[in-house]
Amino acid sequence: MLTVHLRITDAATNKPVPVRVRVTGPDGAQYAPLGRSAEFAGGRNEDVGGHLRVGRERWFYIDGACEVSLPAGVPIRVQAAKGPEWTPLDTTVTLGVGQISLRFTIARWTDSRAENWASVDTRCHFISPHAALLEAQAEGLDAANVLATPIPVLTMDANTYTTTPNLLAFSGQVSALERIGHAVFVNTFNTHPVLGKVALLNSHRPVFPLTFGGEDSDDWGVCDWADQCHRKGGLVVWVDAFESAGGVTGGESLVAAILGKIDAIEVCAKPRKAPLLPWVYRLWNAGVLVPLVGASGKDSNAIQLGAMRTYARVREEPLSPTPFPDKGGGGRHQDEANGDDSSLTPPPLSGKGVGERGSSWVESIRAGCTFVSAGPLLTLVVEGQSARANLRSPLDARVEIVANGEVVASGDRTAEVTLSEPGWVAVRATGSAGFAHTSSVAVGPIQRQPEAVTALRALIEQTREWIETQGRFANPKRKQTLLDRCTEAARKLEG
Repeated sequence: MLTVHLRITDAATNKPVPVRVRVTGPDGAQYAPLGRSAEFAGGRNEDVGGHLRVGRERWFYIDGACEVSLPAGVPIRVQAAKGPEWTPLDTTVTLGVGQISLRFTIARWTDSRAENWASVDTRCHFISPHAALLEAQAEGLDAANVLATPIPVLTMDANTYTTTPNLLAFSGQVSALERIGHAVFVNTFNTHPVLGKVALLNSHRPVFPLTFGGEDSDDWGVCDWADQCHRKGGLVVWVDAFESAGGVTGGESLVAAILGKIDAIEVCAKPRKAPLLPWVYRLWNAGVLVPLVGASGKDSNAIQLGAMRTYARVREEPLSPTPFPDKGGGGRHQDEANGDDSSLTPPPLSGKGVGERGSSWVESIRAGCTFVSAGPLLTLVVEGQSARANLRSPLDARVEIVANGEVVASGDRTAEVTLSEPGWVAVRATGSAGFAHTSSVAVGPIQRQPEAVTALRALIEQTREWIETQGRFANPKRKQTLLDRCTEAARKLEG
């Protein structure tokens, strides 16, 4: 075996770049960089970070170079990847006698940063900020958000303790770590087993409690989390939106969205029990234009950071935040949506790194200048009643324009349509290139669709029934507050 120095460089700069690598022999043997184990854990909260399991494949994150022990005289396959905007490297070499170095290049096929798109993973867990920064660089992410959340841990003394990894690294509105235009932020993930889950980003202080309900009383609320987060300058993202829990779909998170307290809905790379888009379309059809964000939900080495990501179009100066009704805010309701939107994206500006742009990607999310993607890059431009869509990907893909929940135009990579009625419009990708979807853009006043309002009202009634029959409240006023919020949301749906 030879100790070989492996280096991957950027074809444009000839400088080493962080990548995800895999080196295998003709017999399928997988060779790990020195200091790494060829096999590693893949369970939730098990040594997360620095490597990735994809089926039987084992990948390792490196900063552009590593040393690895390899056999000479046999074919060695070297693979390297760096996110959806780079062409993957896949080549086979045979080491000569005494050869101790391998040099390869990897190249971009596009650069969204030149058009002022910031790529962001809005949620991952249990990975250290240092490991998250390396993986963000290697997966082509401008920013990764590590969210602290409690988890029970069985220890050697046979007791189970609750711990909250990364809480002491909380960074809020400033990056916990940053390097060459890539940044890691540490915030919190706040959950109730039935009423809902929210990722609280960009909050200048943690919002407590991180959990309520379960074995504790239900004397708190998702709306309370949202209001506190907004008072601290933060962004509220609805996680696992419309997933059924305890016989309830939507929960108080839906109520919060209707009341304008949710800034975005997460589209996650992890499997769901029920499809998300039909409910998002119903919400938009009811006049609640909550933007979309993408997240990997990474909590183990079996999930790739940035597998689903947010692309947010940023400005040189931060966008003005959407007004926060009742000191909450965020998701654009019909009453706040701008019917004169000319484009999903603001005008292009200089392509600075995410660190130099500060938290402008946060305000871009709040303003709805986003699309979510597992690979393809989307563009939507609306001018008057005309909508144009464009899709870029090295793989086969089609683009669809969706208006008020219906596909009104489609094509290979491009599509255009003249909209026949006011409402909302969005673009989505289909095909082998992977899923992608823009946030919605209002085109004139939105006429609330009765079917959508009826369906959402039924979910609010589910939540009301749970509060009345299953919620456990030590303080009757807290119960009444939740019921009043349900009533207020139902009235707002009716306009």
